[in-house]
Amino acid sequence: MYPQVCPTEAVPLQSVIYGGLPAQPGVVQHTAVNITRGQPVITEPPNDYIIWSLFSFVYTNPFCFGLAALIYSIKARDRKMAGDVDGARRYGSTAQTFNIAATVLGVLVFVTVIFLLYDRFR
Repeated sequence: MYPQVCPTEAVPLQSVIYGGLPAQPGVVQHTAVNITRGQPVITEPPNDYIIWSLFSFVYTNPFCFGLAALIYSIKARDRKMAGDVDGARRYGSTAQTFNIAATVLGVLVFVTVIFLLYDRFR
């Protein structure tokens, strides 16, 4: 994913023989994973904003921004369950953007309606 800054050591695969079935090979190979130093490790899981998306979909859904936010939230949750953290962050960020747009437009419409009703019945 990211290019490594310093060269890593080459570690050969180690094989272990065990008593398997006669028709199958009896060798198991182990793989070594290199973790580079100096790169920050992000430990918090990505947000999917599913609850906010549900409220945006049900209560404030101007121009279907709430629906788009809900779809991207579900995609973010699917990517998180599949182990794709970068994809989950991307979809979560897009869902957050749609949620912000839906909330702002919904509040503006609500305030405008209240203002017009107040002005009419005054």
